Amino acid sequence: MILQHKSLFGIATLLLAFTRTVGTTAWHLGTPDPHSSPILARNPQPLASRTDQVQFDNFSLILQGQRIFLHSGEFHTFRLPVPSLWPDILQKVKAAGLNAVSVYTHMGLINPASGVVDFNGFRALQPLFDAAKAAGIWIVLRPGMSHNSNRIMIFDAYINAETTAGGIAHWATSEVAGTLRTNATDWQAAWQDYIQGIIQQTAPNQINNGGPVIVDSESDNEYSQNPATHAEYFQQLEDVYHNSSIDVPLTYNDPGEGRNFINGTGAVDLYGLDSYPQGFDCSHPDVWNPVTTNYFSYHEQVNPSQAWYFPEFQGGSFDAWGPTAPGYAPCAQLTGPNFQSVFNRQLWASNAKLISYYMLYGYILGSYPIPVYSSYDYGATIAESRALTPKFGELKFQGIFLRSSPEFYKTNVIADSSTGLAATSNPAAFATFLQNPDTKTGFYVLRQTNSTSTAITTFKVNVTTSAGNLQVPVVVPAITLGGRESKLVVTDYSFGTSKVLYSTAQVFYTGTIGGRDILFLYGNSTQAHEVRLTLTGTNNKAHQTTSPLITFTPTANQTTVAFQTGITGLQTIWDSNTQLVLFADSATAATFFAPVIPETSSFGNYWSIGSNSTVLVGGPYLVRNATVSGSRLALVGDLNTTAPLTIIAPSSVRSVTWNGASVQLKSGVTATGGITGTLTPRSVVKTVSVPKLTGWKFMDSLPEIQSNFDDSSWTVANHTSTNSPFKPYYGDGRVLYGCDYGFCENIVLWRGHFNSTGAQTNANLSINGGEAFAASVWLNDVFLGTSFGNSTNNRNILEETDDKFTFPTGAVHPGDNVITIVQDNMGLNETGSTPDTSKSPRGVRGFKLNSGSFGTWKVQGKVGGYTGFLDKTRGVLNEGGLFGERKGWHLPGFDTSSWASKDLASGLNSAGIGFFVATFSLNIPAEVDAFMSFTFEEPLGQDYRAYLFVNGWMMGKRVANLGPQAKFPVHHGILDYSGVNTVAVALWAMGNTTVSPNLQLTLDGVLDGGVSGVTTNNPRWSAVGRS
Repeated sequence: MILQHKSLFGIATLLLAFTRTVGTTAWHLGTPDPHSSPILARNPQPLASRTDQVQFDNFSLILQGQRIFLHSGEFHTFRLPVPSLWPDILQKVKAAGLNAVSVYTHMGLINPASGVVDFNGFRALQPLFDAAKAAGIWIVLRPGMSHNSNRIMIFDAYINAETTAGGIAHWATSEVAGTLRTNATDWQAAWQDYIQGIIQQTAPNQINNGGPVIVDSESDNEYSQNPATHAEYFQQLEDVYHNSSIDVPLTYNDPGEGRNFINGTGAVDLYGLDSYPQGFDCSHPDVWNPVTTNYFSYHEQVNPSQAWYFPEFQGGSFDAWGPTAPGYAPCAQLTGPNFQSVFNRQLWASNAKLISYYMLYGYILGSYPIPVYSSYDYGATIAESRALTPKFGELKFQGIFLRSSPEFYKTNVIADSSTGLAATSNPAAFATFLQNPDTKTGFYVLRQTNSTSTAITTFKVNVTTSAGNLQVPVVVPAITLGGRESKLVVTDYSFGTSKVLYSTAQVFYTGTIGGRDILFLYGNSTQAHEVRLTLTGTNNKAHQTTSPLITFTPTANQTTVAFQTGITGLQTIWDSNTQLVLFADSATAATFFAPVIPETSSFGNYWSIGSNSTVLVGGPYLVRNATVSGSRLALVGDLNTTAPLTIIAPSSVRSVTWNGASVQLKSGVTATGGITGTLTPRSVVKTVSVPKLTGWKFMDSLPEIQSNFDDSSWTVANHTSTNSPFKPYYGDGRVLYGCDYGFCENIVLWRGHFNSTGAQTNANLSINGGEAFAASVWLNDVFLGTSFGNSTNNRNILEETDDKFTFPTGAVHPGDNVITIVQDNMGLNETGSTPDTSKSPRGVRGFKLNSGSFGTWKVQGKVGGYTGFLDKTRGVLNEGGLFGERKGWHLPGFDTSSWASKDLASGLNSAGIGFFVATFSLNIPAEVDAFMSFTFEEPLGQDYRAYLFVNGWMMGKRVANLGPQAKFPVHHGILDYSGVNTVAVALWAMGNTTVSPNLQLTLDGVLDGGVSGVTTNNPRWSAVGRS
């Protein structure tokens, strides 16, 4: 079958090329269009499904019998540990016109120890499912072990996601002897509890049970089908799902064009491809890689009988440790609105009908990262503060168009400029022609031939329409691509029961409101645009535009409306009893939303499946939802400033409320259902402020270097074997790897005892802590030095060191001496060239004295290790092994009244570790969303690490000698907006020079609105287990 498709593709291409050779370079108007047949005459393939609720053919996904364009973005709930804030993200996703989120789950958090499965708190899935259904958002669930699963469903334990061990539970990396992510018997046993737990949580929430889950994605993430152990492992995972109550499809995301898991052992229900065309270095955000041009041909070669799926398409980029890392602002620029315009539409040109952007919203807790620092902002459409970025407007343009355009859900690729389509009058412009085989609606995706070009390119397009072949535009001079820009020209396009013959103006929204067909067009005010359509009904000219820049040219039974350059604001083009046609410049159109008016059915919040009702609302920062009760329209949303309000609604709407308050209205825009007004933020917004962080209390947190410290309760490190393939370099055969003793997370302390012989003058230590780690070493109470790992923007990575530590004269005492190592574990490596890369040897890989040998080695991490950690609410990754953490000094409610008063800015004057704790009160008014961060305001370069805890949650690591991060956003729900908050900083000075952090609480933005019902879950200090 694949060979047949390849042959057909080749023949079609040759025929197109032959046509161009014997004819002219562009077909003549009035002659038959040689490109009216597709490259591949794709007839609908039999529906593929495991449930009639979720099916797909070679065109698109089909839910409950309706075609949909799966338009999704990645959101990891485990990164935002406030379940009552999850609706905020989902409502923003819905407002952008998207209909789904792709969600990784984290085995390491849910299954922290062998036999333990925990779906409580922020590890829970049910709050996500409930919030998604309330928002009208489908779920593509990705439990892991692959690199991309969407709730079409694929389950595994590995997610990658720039998180420790790629999401594999730490206990498995040390306790499983077999190779991870293969068919090894003990690995199969290790993932069973986690996968069975996911199945139990998910099955009742599948679409066929009235829930939001439509796909289970990822049997494993971004994995290869070879060798056979990989394929057999995938098959094991799929067998578990197929033998369970999971009915939705299983998917896979291929990290490259590797043709994995399409056929053969381990093949999934629906294949998908990941693509990150700009890579992951944002240092030069104006420098682009070109678009990928073979997406369509690859799809036709490898899985033409399936819908074309991108489970992960670049929505930003991670940023790595190091002083040369650019930060996330350049990542947002590199993958900004221009990138979205060109590269997202390139996916459309490849006939993709299932797309998910990675990430749509990213946030991170301090203990998760590898290889990133304590931020997963990703330069995404929604910033980690939860603020909307400039990328939101472009994504909304695309999202609302796709939601409005069911004719686009079933298309054939007819041809493009590389396969014989002579569509553009200027070779600098590239066109791809897609057509719906049933309605003959055409879609011409236009971009620069050199997709990286910043040139202004003007041209006309030869289009196929029901009225014949045309070269458009006809009245205005040309279509313009303003540099890095892509456009869509539509032909024979429906809005309600009406038709557009063609439009070079962009379509924002089409549909029916109040019984009238609505067409909302937009375009850049510096460019000219044009539409030809049939105008019906009796026009009411009360609000019709009088702009001289807009002209009407009758043509047979149609009208060509030309929009010259310079048009701003919202313009009413046609306002009849049957139609409303609007045009706005891009900036004005970007202020509009099209919230779904929910119906009362089970899926009443879902567009097309449950509701086809909407209104248009322009002006606010965000419109979260809208409901109609009788003659009242109730809008809920956010304001950041006073905004003009414009509403297009059914004529039955007579009053409007905004967040429950009545809005003073007047008519406008249209004689039927047009409403205007003004929205002003409440005065309480101006009262929001944040306090200075004062009243710091201090206590030393490194008693382990004192001569009277008793380590008798510590774990004896006496293992002589390890499941890690990375064996010790030197020593006496003992294995000093933290995970082997249950201490995998954050700081781990080692104490090596030896008896003085008078000959010991130095020690060699090889220490492994991961990318950008550090480890400080003391002999008794004498500081010997710090071993520094490294990273410079993901280059020059150094995750282990081998250093000689010289003992100063007099440092060795008669009798027992102790080498103390404070070692930061930066997380376990993600899977590399071999699956066992995640069995990272964090700890001491080599130890020896220049004379004599070590006696007992002791190790201590967080209290209880991963098998018995105390803080079940904040989870296994939250704490490390510092003395202050073991005592719970970071938790709210710990009594610091006996501690010394010392400002954090005074820091430490010599190598060591100290705990600084302060409290502060917040009084944020209700229904106000205040974005706050803890910001280190001094320049980079000081040799310290700071571990930031807010109300007991570890929010980030400040690595002041490497950077780049200085700002740590913290959200409502971790912060108590109406109470006392505790901030604790574990300050680690890594040299004998003064370090002086300048930490401030900063207010990054205030919105009148937000989501209601945000709750805190910040357990207070208890002495239990802390003695």
